Amino acid sequence: AALTVRFLTRRFIGEYGDMEFIYSHSLTVDGREILFHIWDVPNSQVRQTEEGSSEEKRIQWADSFVLVYSICDRASFNILPLKIQFIKAAKEGQSQEKVPIVIVGNKRDLHHQRVVSSEEGRLLALSLDCGFYEVSAAE
Repeated sequence: AALTVRFLTRRFIGEYGDMEFIYSHSLTVDGREILFHIWDVPNSQVRQTEEGSSEEKRIQWADSFVLVYSICDRASFNILPLKIQFIKAAKEGQSQEKVPIVIVGNKRDLHHQRVVSSEEGRLLALSLDCGFYEVSAAE
């Protein structure tokens, strides 16, 4: 949620509840207006619905995926391969097009609490054919 709000408002808010939201935002890229609809789902809710109908609904709704983990939380990183395999099976099984997926390691500013290395993130993204970035929503 912090990363989504930072993208939409350019402000950082550190604490969020455990609720999902759908945000709409337009942005001009290369002279073209792009309309984003962002379905922001807290990790705790994703785990609860693991492969349930709610999770499938989100996957069918989306055109691309940004999966965010905390570099300070190994469990949030470890769940990514399963999530990505589930997304690919649901989306790519319907068509031959590759689904755009980006893995984002957040909290880069908390390097002193890091438990997942940048290299681990890059290697995971490479092995699963995803993009990779490390960021700090706070900075």
